[in-house]
Amino acid sequence: MNIYLIGYRCTGKTSVGRMLAKKLGWRFVDTDQYIVEKAGMPVSRIVADRGWACFRKKEKQALAEINSYERLVIATGGGIILDPDNRGLLKDKHNFVVWLQAGPETITNRMENDAQTEALRPALTEASLVREIDETLAERMPYYESTADITVNTDPLSVIKICDHILEALRKRCINLTQ
Repeated sequence: MNIYLIGYRCTGKTSVGRMLAKKLGWRFVDTDQYIVEKAGMPVSRIVADRGWACFRKKEKQALAEINSYERLVIATGGGIILDPDNRGLLKDKHNFVVWLQAGPETITNRMENDAQTEALRPALTEASLVREIDETLAERMPYYESTADITVNTDPLSVIKICDHILEALRKRCINLTQ
């Protein structure tokens, strides 16, 4: 079994993923970092040099490779759910998918205050940041909803509380995390 964290940029996937993996004694993988390490360049450079289509192809390959392992907590890139094959793989019965949500204002604030934004989060559109977030969230919302087993709003919660919500949801579903 693997636990996948999906959601838009800056919703807490990496921070939550690291802590959740630690609490479970599992390994943590960030798909964007996995791609960066394999490509030997930051996401922004992959996109600038080769385009979003190339990045999405690398993302799909990375997901397939990562999914072959078990007992991982995986923070995915925000757009991983755009590909129907990726959504199918995430929804596999051996996976548990958590959609971490945050409001547009929270996302904007987190992006503007994160020193990693430029290297990790190249623009998705030509629109302003606020407009891009609103439009992209609206486009992706149905995919996040249809893929997730549970949803956690990260706006008002600490990383510890988010992890507690996820662990409680797993317990309620009688999912054995020790196998």
